[in-house]
Amino acid sequence: DLAVTVITAFLWLVSTLAWAKALADIKRSTGISIIPGIESCKVPGTTCHFASVTSMGALNVSVVFGLLNMVLWGGNIWFVYKDTNWHN
Repeated sequence: DLAVTVITAFLWLVSTLAWAKALADIKRSTGISIIPGIESCKVPGTTCHFASVTSMGALNVSVVFGLLNMVLWGGNIWFVYKDTNWHN
């Protein structure tokens, strides 16, 4: 049980960090910084405006809940460890 709990907590941490990195990349690739890279915006006499960004609050919350769930699994490691023979 202890090994499964440790592995699950570790994998949850890794997957949450991967999702947080992917979310940061999504935000960067859809933000205002992409305007200078658009070829049609470089044409003389053309003006490009960045109108709006879709709210990503729910995605931010998913990363926070992923980290909180990892903390929960980390806490569970202690209780599973106390049930092993290694804890006196």
